Amino acid sequence: MAGEDVMLASIAGYVDTLGFVALFGLFTAHVTGNFILIGSGIAGVGQGLVIKWLAFPAFIAGIVAARLLDHGMRVRGHGPRACSLYAMQAILLTGFMLAGVAASPIASADAPATILCGLLGAAAMGVQNAHGRLTARSVVANTVMTGNVTQAVIDAFDWLVPIAAPAEREAARARLRRTLPPVAGFALGAGAGATAYLYAGFWALALPLAVLVFLACRAGRRDARPASR
Repeated sequence: MAGEDVMLASIAGYVDTLGFVALFGLFTAHVTGNFILIGSGIAGVGQGLVIKWLAFPAFIAGIVAARLLDHGMRVRGHGPRACSLYAMQAILLTGFMLAGVAASPIASADAPATILCGLLGAAAMGVQNAHGRLTARSVVANTVMTGNVTQAVIDAFDWLVPIAAPAEREAARARLRRTLPPVAGFALGAGAGATAYLYAGFWALALPLAVLVFLACRAGRRDARPASR
């Protein structure tokens, strides 16, 4: 769908940054980044080792739940499958928001309410990470931008520097047009997530929730086509 990758990348940047600011440096979308923070915690830098350890199995649980839901919806076509996955992510993100509101002000990284909040956020973003791979709706990663930035630099070089064949330069230009908008969306979402948290706390998650509801409704209205897999 038009603009879907940009909206999803914005959600990922927004939620990941909000979780990082609110939950003692926890990554919810870029969950492998927590390994670095766990390592620094072992070295005596930072805090919240428990929540960072538990975020990974919560993230996996989100992926598995998404896989099971998608398997059950497979016969109904791409539109209903996408709608159901958006709905699952929205439910988990709502739990993240409400758990955060209930736990506020968050003073301890090891408090059970804080840990529950982080696990719900990681599970929600696990669903988003799984979504694109399960429904084959996206050709651009929308949760982690390292690969997109790398591809964008390669394509920009091939397009601007005349060392490639004309057909290759045109292909690079086409890829660049697909890759750059999600990167920009992620960056804007990250800034917006941090700013919104300063003013609204965990209620700031209502914005990405609204975007997910919009995406779910739009996917649900599409005519269902027989699944190809």
